[in-house]
Amino acid sequence: MQLLDGKALSKKIKNDVGRDISDLKQERGIVPGLAVLLVGNDPASHVYVGMKKKACEDVGIYSITHEMPESIGQDAIIDTIKMMNDNPNIDGILIQLPLPSHIDTTQILETVAPHKDVDGFHPFNVGRLSSGLDGFVPCTPLGVMRLLEEYKLDVKGMNAVVVGASNIVGKPMASLLLNAGATVDICHIHTKNLKAHTIHADILLVGVGKRNLITDDMVKDDAIVVDIGINKTDDGKLVGDCDYNGLSKKASFITPVPGGVGPMTIAMLLSNTYKSAKKRK
Repeated sequence: MQLLDGKALSKKIKNDVGRDISDLKQERGIVPGLAVLLVGNDPASHVYVGMKKKACEDVGIYSITHEMPESIGQDAIIDTIKMMNDNPNIDGILIQLPLPSHIDTTQILETVAPHKDVDGFHPFNVGRLSSGLDGFVPCTPLGVMRLLEEYKLDVKGMNAVVVGASNIVGKPMASLLLNAGATVDICHIHTKNLKAHTIHADILLVGVGKRNLITDDMVKDDAIVVDIGINKTDDGKLVGDCDYNGLSKKASFITPVPGGVGPMTIAMLLSNTYKSAKKRK
């Protein structure tokens, strides 16, 4: 069994992005800019935004956070996004999810200019991904593909099973795998007999937020296991959706939690922001 070490790879990517940004600044005088919109008081969201801000500082990306109260109205959020769309110094706009229940998340995401949608959530970029065209790809599944590439794991011809069908992870993950030549099976909350699907996976990717959903009897020997889930135990320990101790005895490759997919998400956000800045006119 070999670990898919996202922590080590993310450091490598951050170093590369930092050098590229330094070159971009010297050659064209451009400092990439990322704007984050944070609504409400969700503790986890504040932690994530803080991590992203620190990562931006480390690689030379200018970042600004627009913090808004829980009670903010839809129109006020839209006006702020439009202001960021029009700001020539902002290359990426990130809407920290989840938004409060009274806000129409779909409308908010659709307000972001597609060429600044570094999270890859706008329908324009979703459509380009499903069509196999270049665009912005959601950072977590993009990070998974980069991690597989680093370990020379070519999914072409593999039976890939994705557990979870969210717009943020599951669906774009399936599209990326399909574009790369895998045969893709998507499972979700309504799937009957999950094991009947997972047991045939050459590569299993799980991201639903349910601890120990996948146990060792649900995967075949030498499968590749990518655990995208994150859960907190009663004693505060972070774990994934898979029974790591059991699966690590059967899998050929497996991601740890933490230290697997998580660090790759922020690394891909930095990479996407640099990608957008390169296209600045």
